[in-house]
Order: sequence, then C-alpha cells, then structure tokens
Amino acid sequence: MAQIRITGNPNLRLEGKVRISGAKNAVLPAIAASLLTREKLRLKNVPLVKDVYTILTLMKEMGAEYSIRRNSITLQSRDILHEEASYELVRAMRASILVLGPLLARRGKAIVALPGGCAIGSRPIDLHIHGLEKMGATISLQHGYIQAEAKKLRGTEIRFEKKTVGGTENLLMAAALAEGETVLKNCSLEPEVINLCDLLKKMGARIEGIGQETIRVMGVAELGGATHEIIPDRIEAGTFLVAGALTGGNIVLTKTQPKHLTAIIDKLRLSGADISLINSQTIRIRGSENIRPQDITTSPYPGFPTDMQAQFSVLMTQAQGTSIITETIFDRRFSHINELLRLGANIDVSGDKAVVKGKTPLSGAEVLATDLRASASLVLAGLIASGETVINDAEHLERGYEGMEEKMQALGAIIELSH
Repeated sequence: MAQIRITGNPNLRLEGKVRISGAKNAVLPAIAASLLTREKLRLKNVPLVKDVYTILTLMKEMGAEYSIRRNSITLQSRDILHEEASYELVRAMRASILVLGPLLARRGKAIVALPGGCAIGSRPIDLHIHGLEKMGATISLQHGYIQAEAKKLRGTEIRFEKKTVGGTENLLMAAALAEGETVLKNCSLEPEVINLCDLLKKMGARIEGIGQETIRVMGVAELGGATHEIIPDRIEAGTFLVAGALTGGNIVLTKTQPKHLTAIIDKLRLSGADISLINSQTIRIRGSENIRPQDITTSPYPGFPTDMQAQFSVLMTQAQGTSIITETIFDRRFSHINELLRLGANIDVSGDKAVVKGKTPLSGAEVLATDLRASASLVLAGLIASGETVINDAEHLERGYEGMEEKMQALGAIIELSH
C-alpha cells in the first residue's frame, strides 16, 4: 500500500518551475486506437503513470507489442490474439472499456468486463452500448462481461443523450473502420477527444467536424500507422495552479496548453490569484494572501471540469467567506470531503452541493485517499495543514500524476511517497 507523508506549514509558499506531463486522459484512448491497425503507432509526451501501464498490460494480453523510451511509446497490434479485457484490469482502470469499439471494428468481436460489475443502464457505459448496437453490433451481458459481436459495423446517425467523453471516443474509433458514414451528435468537446480525432486522421480516418458537437466519420477499409504527440495534462496543470493560489506561491508551469485551462484560470483570477501567460506554453501564477470565495458548478468542457472540483474545494477552505460547489457530472463525488473534515475543514454536503466555509485553519491527520482526484486534494490540504498529514491508499495518486512527489519537492514542499 502506497502512503504519502507531508510535513505541512500554514505559511508555506511554493515557488519554482514545474513541467506539466502529457495528459493521461488523452493517451489512454490513443493507446486503444492502436488496435485499429496492424502498423506501428508512435506516441510522444506520454505520462508514465499507473493507468498507462495498466492499459499496456491489457494490450499485451491481446497480442500487441510495445516499447517505452523515456516518455515515448511505440505500439504495434499486428495480430490480435485475444479479444477479451479481463475484470482484473478493467476494475483497475475503467478506461479499459475504450478497447470495446476498436476490437469490434477490427475483429468483429469483443469481450470486455463491465466496469465495477455495474448493470447496463445504470452508468454512462450504456451510451457506449446503445451506440454500438445502432451500428449493428449484437451485445449481451453474461457473467459480468459485455459480449459484443458484429460481422461489420455500419455507419448510422447516433445522438448521445448526454455528453460522454468515453462514449464519444469509443464510437469515433468504431466508426473509423465501419461501412459508410457515421454521424455522431452531441459529442463531447474535451481537448482529449480532439487529440484522438487528430491521431485518427493521421492514421487515415476520414473525419469532419473535429471540435464540434456533430462529427461525421466516413469509414475506411483500413488504417495505417502514425506518430502523434499527446497534449499536456490540463488537470495536472490545474492542480499545480491551485497549489500556487493556495500557498500564496509563485509557480511557473511549462509545457502547458493555456487555452485548455480557461475555466480554471478564470475562477482562480476571481479568487484573487495573479495569472499571466509568459508564452503559448508557459503560465505563471502568483497567489494572494486574501483568497476570495467562489461558487463553482462543474460541467462538460469548456465548463469547469469535474476533475478539478476536489482540488478547488481545498482552496475554498482558505477563502474569506462561504463558497458553494455544485457537482453535476458524477454522483457521489464528494468522498474527499469526509477526509478534509478530519483535517479541520468546515464543509457541509447536501445532495450535489458542498458548502465550504472559510477561512479555516487545517491540522495534519491520517486520512484515506478514495480516488485519483481526492488524493490530489488531500496532498494540497496537507501542504498547508499544521503538522504531519499521512495519506493512505496513495496509489490512487500514481494512477494519474507523473512524479507529483518530486515536482512538489522541487517547489519547496516536504512530502514523501513510500510503498
């Protein structure tokens, strides 16, 4: 079990430079896309986090070969030997469901464990299922696995009932090798979806409407190899921006994509932070001693990201007043709140709203990381809590943040990760 120990300081000021890694949520679908071709795929700016190793393990089980050199991966799925994604791997990372579309499109068959053993219809996974069924797939649920077959997927018109990043990505990949034209409506606009579209086009896919809610894909007989760079991780960048604001620090973020951070930057500026763009890939944040309360409501991109909600709630514990955080994307995404209460935060949760009352001094305690973003929020809280904070189950952090311990240490934090 991984554990993080932080020696906090209410007067801590983080200062220095941080290089932002590639986006975990962009590289996972890109790796899955290698199932669409027999040729080599070269991915650059890859974050070497646990989720990446998990999906690479899955790819290897299916017959793919890969090599890693620094932050680049070369993948080749010349022959797909198995069309099954086991429960053990899907349980470790829900994004494993992204192999469903590519497997169906290339092999006509896919067996993928249902994430968390949940029933079809009760989670966003049903949006993937219904779309593939409209394209001609026969899908059933047997023994906790999605069993999907299709002699040949056929293009059709599909409208997502609600925005779904994974559903958009899965059907984009399936449509790339389908027969005829597929029209996807109400698509997610996230930068990670656009990054996947750019990769698919390099591989030979015919896609129109990239970055729009309606995307048209004309299926082709086969796709080829490509070299592609993964976009910077906007959630990692947002986390370090919050760290700068929280500690009244002075942090320079390099290798970022500021245009992907507009909603986060806007809220941080309103809270009192001074944020400037040094160049097209570099951002500086100077925190303020007087943090102003802000209400936020999570929403699909370009709105405020749900993956930044937990981190922002920590910032608001130090604001001069009351903030209301409304979560509209996921149910039960306030698991970090109980742990923040152990550190002394004053937060009330009712339904989809968390009322954060500041300014509240925090004190170190032993806490439990329940998921990836919750673990990041506990790191932030631990930085400014007096005394030692111990975060258990910290392996969640390693799923999505590359070298956070070292990056925080370079900024002046006293933090140690152990296994």
